[in-house]
Amino acid sequence: MRSLSFKELWRYRELLYFFAWREVKVRYRQAAFGVAWAVIQPLLAMIIFTLLFGRLARVPSDGIPYPIFCYSALVPWTYFSVVLAQGSNSLINNEALLTKVYFPRVLLPAGTVLAGVVDLVIGSLLLVALMLYYRVQPSWALLLCPVVVLGFMLVTLGLSMLLAAANVKYRDVKHAVPFLLQIWMFATPIIYPVSMIPERFRSILALNPCWGMVSAFRACVFPQLPFDFQLIGPSLGVGVLLFLGGAYYFYRAEKSFADLI
Repeated sequence: MRSLSFKELWRYRELLYFFAWREVKVRYRQAAFGVAWAVIQPLLAMIIFTLLFGRLARVPSDGIPYPIFCYSALVPWTYFSVVLAQGSNSLINNEALLTKVYFPRVLLPAGTVLAGVVDLVIGSLLLVALMLYYRVQPSWALLLCPVVVLGFMLVTLGLSMLLAAANVKYRDVKHAVPFLLQIWMFATPIIYPVSMIPERFRSILALNPCWGMVSAFRACVFPQLPFDFQLIGPSLGVGVLLFLGGAYYFYRAEKSFADLI
């Protein structure tokens, strides 16, 4: 097993940028709406959730207008779900490249994670417009958004490495990931507030790395929502463990990629 060499990764940094830019171009090639899909996906989900849960089920939203309450969570969640689905297939989709040229294989899932930031930024522009429309007064906490996004990128990269490596050996992964993401979304406070969950269950749900990240992102946007570090801390800790575990498994399995793929 080769050990992780940060010096080697730095030497191949331009290839990482190439993979990320290629991912962006491939994603929107011959797409009629182009990069607008980065806004259309969370926007349509927001409209559906607002009608079903905000209007019909009357799910509370901590005094925040439900559309922006929901959209503020859909922005980071859409990044996570889309990138994880694509990152888990990043090795399989580059079969010819893996068997012919040497480069650090981790650059493929990492390029997908980096490319997804473009969609995240574009989706955030609508969030800013909604903040202006609903007259949300941002606080200094808004400056912490990049830190929360980095946390999400860390979790996403760790899981992408783990699932991409597993997908080479077990092709069931590509079928399991969409199903997993559907369940995961409802286990994350996107359509409902954290305050809706009884306190005795929150410490368990905080083991979901997306739970703390989504809650932290919302707290950055809405001043009335506090940073609950008792929830964010465990979520971030699990995210770091997932990253380390994913990196370990990826580099352990890397030597067999060319043979199995």
